Amino acid sequence: MKKLFVLAVTAGSLAAISAPASAGDLSPGGAAALGALGGFAIGAAVAANAQPLPPPPPRAVYVEPAPRRVYVEPAPRRVYVERAPRRVYVERAEETCVAERQRVWVPGWGWEVRRRTVCE
Repeated sequence: MKKLFVLAVTAGSLAAISAPASAGDLSPGGAAALGALGGFAIGAAVAANAQPLPPPPPRAVYVEPAPRRVYVEPAPRRVYVERAPRRVYVERAEETCVAERQRVWVPGWGWEVRRRTVCE
């Protein structure tokens, strides 16, 4: 019923607006303004009659099944055993090594510090 009423009012306003414009009584600027006003009125009527969109359906939720129950035996008691201390042998090196640094001239590059290992 409401849509029919809006349609009738819109049609009546268009008929009333278009009659003077065809008679030539309006200036071109006034006719353009009247056409814009009529378009605005029709747009407002259509927008007022529009229904809002329903909310989207809820998302599907996947629920994992509960895991099976598992029964486990209790852990065995811990047993501590004392061990005899281990003997460790360290071999002493007879020769001693020393790292020496020396400056060397490298052609096309310049002085460079190099290391070398000297063992006695």
